Amino acid sequence: MTAGTAFDSWIARRRPNPQARLRLFCFPYAGTGAAIFRTWPDDLPADVEVCAVQLPGRGTRLMEAPFTRLSPLVQALAQALAPLLDKPFAFFGHSLGGLVCFELARELRRQSGVQPVRLFVSAARAPQIPPRHRPVHALPEVEFLEELRRLNGTSGEVLENAEIMQIMLPLLRADFAVFETYVYSPEPPLNCRISSFGGLQDHRVVRDDLEAWRDQTSASFSLRMFPGDHFFLNTTQPLLLQVLSQELREDG
Repeated sequence: MTAGTAFDSWIARRRPNPQARLRLFCFPYAGTGAAIFRTWPDDLPADVEVCAVQLPGRGTRLMEAPFTRLSPLVQALAQALAPLLDKPFAFFGHSLGGLVCFELARELRRQSGVQPVRLFVSAARAPQIPPRHRPVHALPEVEFLEELRRLNGTSGEVLENAEIMQIMLPLLRADFAVFETYVYSPEPPLNCRISSFGGLQDHRVVRDDLEAWRDQTSASFSLRMFPGDHFFLNTTQPLLLQVLSQELREDG
């Protein structure tokens, strides 16, 4: 196995940048893949190499079984991405992606002492805060679809397309299971900076949930709220990328 093959399937449409001073690994929210980050390299600093993480069960990895538990996913990521951690790096994760990149940062610390220079957690409740909502990943299909409509993260057109939903449902259930079966285990705070982003109209992840990320770092912490609901990542993207660019320049 060559050094490249370990991570090739995990990073979608990678554009290697030998001059990059930093790599930004981006982790998607439940039910989505690396495609949501496809335009980001065009809008972030040229010396940042964007690495959009493609998890099994979606996009180019559609035929692979998705993970249903966080621990094995994080262990697989730590092994696959290790060759790309040879220069400073940061993590960005939205919703489920925020939890994934947080636990990946802790796994890397346990394994090798390597940590990101910064953790960007977006629309993600701090991990030590207990869930307030009932688990939905095992609900009957009609109820599960109703939950998806309520969350507003899947378009009405997709929800009404039975053929697409038959492909999407197993992935969505698996991603929800990763999140809903997670059990927080206390460890010392990370020593990288944490930037927390939230939506002003997000009723699932509120300001206090985001503020609580402060307890997960011994370095600096910042919180920024954006117009929009849980999926402000899509609706307020230009402003989000502007802020992200400013903060990434601080990590130079």
